[in-house]
Amino acid sequence: MSESRPAGRFGAQLEQSLDAVADCLLQARRALFITGAGISADSGLPTYRGVGGLYESETTADGLRIEEALSGEVFAVRPDITWKYLIQIEENCRGAQPNAAHRAIACLDGHLERVMVFTQNVDGLHRAAGSREIIEIHGNLQELQCVSCGHEEAASNFAGREFPPRCPACRGILRPKVVLFGEMLPEEPLARFIDALQEGFDIVFSIGTSSIFPYINQPVVFAAGSGVPTVEINPSRTPLSDIVDFYLPLGAAAAMNEILGRAGITCD
Repeated sequence: MSESRPAGRFGAQLEQSLDAVADCLLQARRALFITGAGISADSGLPTYRGVGGLYESETTADGLRIEEALSGEVFAVRPDITWKYLIQIEENCRGAQPNAAHRAIACLDGHLERVMVFTQNVDGLHRAAGSREIIEIHGNLQELQCVSCGHEEAASNFAGREFPPRCPACRGILRPKVVLFGEMLPEEPLARFIDALQEGFDIVFSIGTSSIFPYINQPVVFAAGSGVPTVEINPSRTPLSDIVDFYLPLGAAAAMNEILGRAGITCD
């Protein structure tokens, strides 16, 4: 990686950053990837807010902000409203396949001692790509649970179901095993993440997330303050952009392809 490289297509500063990130990745044994909706944009999924977002208006057709419609408080009294928007999200996810960014992260499992994915996404694409150590901190849209009796079942898609869906065991209301707005994060996955942070990583990536929640941005801030190389991949700037060592204003798939290519890491 030390040899001179011909002028690239990204501009000198970004070229240098891409090379530097590739060098850091080659020296790492343990990598953490914190991902948000932006990593799935190249799979055709909307980012919900921002450019190409699913919910750009201030309120939904029901007169609620989307954060209210998808809240635990509204689900408790009007599960039909919450399910209306859960269905919209699931329909936008239906048929989506992992893109080059998901596959690149999964590929690194075969090259590094440890690769952890800590994702806000409920689309299951990291899992589909084959990543081995994943914390889906907001849950997974394809797993349902009865709020009355606890019955659980898998749901590859929601097509053809009644809504709100009913439990086959007790006719209670089913809900996806996801964290709705206003609900607490699941304790066990969060504890596993904290344990992993304490064990330490050699490089930390933030990819496609607005980084507004403390549990998303603080691990990156802490790593940066501890001298661990930090990388943000996001076409739009976030609160982390001036904190990380390397800000790459690219889409996730393009950036990860460049980084692995420059590191000489090949995937099947």
